[in-house]
Amino acid sequence: MSELPSIVFHEPRIPQNTGNAIRLAAVTGAALHLVEPLGFDLSEPKLKRAGLDYHDLAHLTVQPDLETLLATDPEARVFAFTTKATTRYSDVEYRPSDLLVFGPEPTGLSDEVLAHPRITDQVKIPMLPSRRSLNLTSSASIVIYEAWRQLGFPGGE
Repeated sequence: MSELPSIVFHEPRIPQNTGNAIRLAAVTGAALHLVEPLGFDLSEPKLKRAGLDYHDLAHLTVQPDLETLLATDPEARVFAFTTKATTRYSDVEYRPSDLLVFGPEPTGLSDEVLAHPRITDQVKIPMLPSRRSLNLTSSASIVIYEAWRQLGFPGGE
C-alpha cells in the first residue's frame, strides 16, 4: 500500500489531464485509479506526451466501474470532490488508505456517485464566486500535496 491516499479519476474525458495525473502520481508516489468508461484510449499520443516519461514510474490501475474499485478496500474512506460541498479539502485529516475521487471534465461527479453510500464526505477546493471549476489535475494536485504534507512527506526529498 502507498503511504499516500489514492487519486481516483472517475470517467475521465481529456487525455492530457490524465497524462498529467500520471506524472503527478509518479512524482508523489500516490496510486492513480481510472474508473471506466474513459473518454480516450490509453495509448493516445496526447496522454503519452502529457505524462512525459513518467508512465513507468506511476502506479496506475484501470477499474471497470466504481463498485470494483471500492471492493478493493471495503474499509477505505472515500472523499468525493465537488464544488457543491461544504467541507474544505484542508479540513480533512487524510490517511494513506483514503480514496480521493474526482469527476469527469466538464461535468464533475454525477449525483448518483455523490449519493453513493460509501462516500465518507463531499469535499471542495475553495474558489472565488461565479467560477465553474479548476482543471482536474490541478485539483488532484492541490489535494494530494495537502495529504502528503499532513503525512510528513513520506519518501519525499
